[in-house]
Amino acid sequence: MWKWEADGEAKAVIVMVHGELEHHGRYGWLIEQWRLAGFHVIMGDLPGQGLTSRANRGHIESFDDYLHEVREWIQAAYEFNLPVFLLGHSMGGLISIRMLQEQQLNLAGVILSSPCLGLVHKPSKLENVRLRFMNVVVPTYTVKPGFGIKEATRNIDVQEADIHDNLYVKKVSVGWYSELLEAIQQAFENIETTRDIPMLLMQSGEDKIIEKKAVKEWFNHAPLSEKRYKEWPGYYHEIFNEPERKAVFEYALDFAIGQLKSIGYLY
Repeated sequence: MWKWEADGEAKAVIVMVHGELEHHGRYGWLIEQWRLAGFHVIMGDLPGQGLTSRANRGHIESFDDYLHEVREWIQAAYEFNLPVFLLGHSMGGLISIRMLQEQQLNLAGVILSSPCLGLVHKPSKLENVRLRFMNVVVPTYTVKPGFGIKEATRNIDVQEADIHDNLYVKKVSVGWYSELLEAIQQAFENIETTRDIPMLLMQSGEDKIIEKKAVKEWFNHAPLSEKRYKEWPGYYHEIFNEPERKAVFEYALDFAIGQLKSIGYLY
């Protein structure tokens, strides 16, 4: 994991969890925005992605591997003795949800960005049979994820950087895919166990990767006493990478500042 300290006196700590295929290096702009706003930032690369492993890239044995890793990041955030926020994008959003359902966390708030609660690109029935078979025989067998770089964001600069990014995962294992689907199912089945922590869920309006109908369904049934849903019309999946990303960040910052004020940490 890596730590970036706030510019000036820190208000809080934000732990960020990236999505599938990517790594922490794609979040330089967002890290700097939080840092300049007075937040320490903690982030790492999830198992099988980024700089964590060159072997079995795009593969995990269990979705719990992600939860254990992020738990360590949160524990590191506690050491600052400041309020802690958790921000998860896409699969990182799903990881955040599963953590709220499985673990006791002391958080000031949770920010979800287009959380992975349903997929737009779904294999055919025949392909699903083949994938299940391969998962039993060779779970490390890799396949293309079913979507491309241009479907993630409209930001041309980000697209260009991703094309030349050798840390960007190009294929995922059938074992990873199976674990992802199971985690999505568990997010819905265990929804009543979701910890009552203030949540901001921001969803892209033109998501070509995540099924936003499923996201809204989960949000509507989440048993949270304080939750806010914001959809960004016309934005693609990676709302923090879109050309209008400054507005997205400011909305998330407003939520975080509001939570700090509500707990009496800021006046």
